Parts: sequence; structure tokens; C-alpha cells
Amino acid sequence: MNQIVVDRYKTANETLRVPDLRQALYDEGAIMFEKTIVNLHGEEHRVRRNVEIKVFRRDFFKWYEKAVFPYTLRETIAPYLAQGRADLVNLGFRVMMNLTADFSGVDRPTRTPEETDRLLRHLLTFGKAATLGQALGNKEAIREEIRKAMAEFDTEFFQPSMKRRRELLGKFAKGELREEDLPRDILVELLRSEADLPLTTDVLMKEIGFFLLAGAFTSIHTLSHAMHELFWWGESHPEDKRRQRTDPLFLQRSIHESMRLHPSSPTAGRRPTCPMQIPGGPQATPDDYVSIDLMKANRDTDVFGADAAEYNPHRQVQKGTPPYGLSFGIGMHSCLGLNLAAGALPKADTDPAEHQLGTVTLIAQALLANNARPDLDNPGVVDRSTIRNNWGKYPILLG
Repeated sequence: MNQIVVDRYKTANETLRVPDLRQALYDEGAIMFEKTIVNLHGEEHRVRRNVEIKVFRRDFFKWYEKAVFPYTLRETIAPYLAQGRADLVNLGFRVMMNLTADFSGVDRPTRTPEETDRLLRHLLTFGKAATLGQALGNKEAIREEIRKAMAEFDTEFFQPSMKRRRELLGKFAKGELREEDLPRDILVELLRSEADLPLTTDVLMKEIGFFLLAGAFTSIHTLSHAMHELFWWGESHPEDKRRQRTDPLFLQRSIHESMRLHPSSPTAGRRPTCPMQIPGGPQATPDDYVSIDLMKANRDTDVFGADAAEYNPHRQVQKGTPPYGLSFGIGMHSCLGLNLAAGALPKADTDPAEHQLGTVTLIAQALLANNARPDLDNPGVVDRSTIRNNWGKYPILLG
């Protein structure tokens, strides 16, 4: 097997769009991901995605931002405000987990801190499946831990959530409920599409577990990196520090710049489904592994300028290039939740009050409004259990 590395922006962009390259980044995490959408390919992937993308109809993102997320954010952040301090990573996990539970279809009937703790514990274990390929410890022991977490998640959270949705869909079929009375989540769409897309209960559970993980586990690292960049840029740029708090569009731009520098997954992995030519590269066979270095591609000086490796919220990007680069992927495996996390890209005449900012910007906005700042007596700690170099702990002060 040869490993082919793609690390320039243009060729990475082209490679991610090639339909004959299948997802391979999560092969090691097959215990959880094997039959989930992230690992499907071709027609099977297209059919599943078309069902699940119904959740993210055009009005969903603005509705969620305005009607649902503010309550979830206030509820989750309140205990930390009372304490005057937080671990940004822990706080972020809780906010993002509750967010993704809303749209994936995981009920939290009591909404107590204890219930949140249990769900968060499962989520953190699921995250080990996503990083199993980069894990440095005993991988079989990690797999056993994942099996146990999936069984507990299935019993306490998934089965009751599925049962309630089946009952609601039954009432809807009888005309006892209106469309708008149904939860707007992925589990509902999968259950109502069972005749055309039959999935076993085990696959359904893993699919919902994947979405819970994908939305929370990736976004929390995006949030912690972004807050770190905001803090330290603001210290040396006082005018921008003020704008971070008063100009929502500038704050969103600042978040996008951090997303470019810190993609939640630093690489994308693909395997050819047939002999083929890699764009701008060599011939490849199904035995080869194609590693797309998103972090390096996002720092390509030909695209992002001579200071591409540095944080600069005033960066001007080329027309047609997203300010966050390839961090959300592109092609068939692009992130379904891009607009939810990053929001819409503003135009010259965009009204900040009506603009969809994205949940990461909204969380940052709430933290800055409550005078969030690094706890200098307790500096952040990088998680060294994988090669991703995300923050494992980031103490902040509030108020």
C-alpha cells in the first residue's frame, strides 16, 4: 500500500470532489461507523443523505438559531455564569451536545445536569471511535470501551427516543398531528422513510450516535480554538477586541479565520474504488491510501497569502474561496451541518440583526458578552492522547 499525500489547496479541492474516492478516514472506527453515512459511498450514500438532508431545509437554520438554540445556550451556560468560571472544553461539549441532540433526535426528558453528564460520558467515548486511527494507546481496549458506551446509550437514550417518535408518526399518519407538530430531527426522517430506506435498529442507533458525535465533538474543538484566537488577538489589537463584542459580522469573520487554521479533522482520508489518476498526482489503486492534508491546504500561500499560516481576521480571500477553506469538506462527504456551525456568508448589504451567524459565533458572542477571558493562573492544556493537538482543558473566567 502506498500513501499519497495531497496538501495544496487546489489539488485538495479537486481530490475531495472525485466520486471514485471513498471515505477511509474512519476505517479504524468501523465498530461504530461502518454502516453510518460517513462511511457509505455511491448510491447508498446518496440515498441516505437525501433523506437526512430534509431536516436542514432552507428555513431550518434561521429557525433553529432564533427559536431553539438561545434557550439551549442559556440553560447550559447558566451554572458556569453563577460560578464565574468554566473549563471552555467542558462547557463547549455540553452546549454542542445539547445542540446536536436537538437535531439528531436524542431526547433528554429530565434535562438535569446528571442526565447531561451521562450523555456527555457516552459522547466522549464515541469520540474515541472517530480518532481511533490516530490513537496512541491500546486500541482493542478502546474498542471495548466504545461497545459498552453504545449499549448504555442505546438503552437509556436511543430506544426511548425512537419509541416516542414512532408513536408521534403513528398519530401523524392518523391525522391526529400536523407536520409542524413532529420533531424536526434526523431520527424522524429516517423512521418515516423506512419503507424506502429500511435500516436495522442497530444501524439507526449508530447513525444517530454518529450525528450526535459529529455535531458536538468537532464543533467543540472549533470553539475552543476560536476562543483562544479571539483572546490573544484581542490582547494586541484593542480596537478589534471591541469589535469582537459589538460587530457580529466581524466576530463571525474572526471565527471563520480560526476554522481555516484549525479544521476539526486535520486530514481527510480516501481510498480509490478503482485504478485512477489523483488530481495533480500519481496513479493510484484501491490498495492505496490518499491523505488530504486539510490543515496544510488551508495554509496554502498561493490562495491565502504570504501570512497564510497566521491568524488574521482581516484576511481577504479570493472570490469563490470560503473563508474557512476546506475545513468542512467538499463533495459528497461535505459537512451537512456547515450552515448550522458556520452560518451564512454575509454580503455587502447584510443586516447583522437578521443574519444567520452560526452556532459557534453565537456561543462566542455569549461568552464575550459575559466577559470571558483566559484564567491566567490555570493555563490551557493540549490533549496529547491523539495527534490532533486539540485543547483538552481550557480554563476561563466569566463575569
